[in-house]
Amino acid sequence: MTQTQRILVTGATGTVGRQVVAELLDRGHQVRALTRGAANAAFPAGVEVVQGDLTEPDGLAPALKGITGLHLITFGGAAFSPLETGPRILELARAAGVRRVTVLHGGGPTPLEDAVRAGDGVDWTVLMPVEFMANALEWADGIVTSGEVREPFVDRLSAMVHEGDIGAVAAVSLTEEGHGGQEYVITGPEVLTIGDKVKAIADAIGREITLVELTEEQALAQWRTAGLPEDVIGFLLEAYGNTPEVGRTVSGTVEKVTGRPARTFAQWAAEHTDAFTERS
Repeated sequence: MTQTQRILVTGATGTVGRQVVAELLDRGHQVRALTRGAANAAFPAGVEVVQGDLTEPDGLAPALKGITGLHLITFGGAAFSPLETGPRILELARAAGVRRVTVLHGGGPTPLEDAVRAGDGVDWTVLMPVEFMANALEWADGIVTSGEVREPFVDRLSAMVHEGDIGAVAAVSLTEEGHGGQEYVITGPEVLTIGDKVKAIADAIGREITLVELTEEQALAQWRTAGLPEDVIGFLLEAYGNTPEVGRTVSGTVEKVTGRPARTFAQWAAEHTDAFTERS
């Protein structure tokens, strides 16, 4: 068991941030959660919630006091724009005595990640997860209302990762030696098609689900009807229609870093049955 440490988690209300918080608590560490909406944030007992905004780094000094590890995201503010404040955040972190920093990769180069990589005086680790299992929640309404999942490229392969495993890798990297200067590609333990994932959800809820394959044109219409911006639609076409090798290759990082196997999609589906069953 590592010595108890105090970790500051930014983006703490997000899909990954909440998992980082939970994993640190499970490992017996003290957690300070940074959020722009501290008054309305709900966290487990024992979490110290502090108000802060990564776009205004000079206000972060009190939140960094006594912190040994810092988890960062690369986007901030109400518009979730790429953060340009990385150098100042790192300067404040070093001055506060922070020893380790993790940064959640934003899908490509970002100014904050560049600043973290270039920073001296701290051990940094870049977390590079592939597709989140939580993305399957986008299917919830269709499964509940019509028993259908409507997707293009149904045979595409994904080594999608349980968001809790991202949190676990972050927690270890923030509290233990040996992870400085590492880029961790984080995947699940298996490579799945959309059909595999739909079957896992159907098994979990005990209900048949029909998979409807859309043409590319039908998918474009569906995404535009949903109000997705054109740049997001372009990203989805590329990611789904031509998934890069890194997104469909099991990395083994979770077991290497945490000492336990990565969680399966079937486990994730069993944990989220409420999302896929009829609401009363």
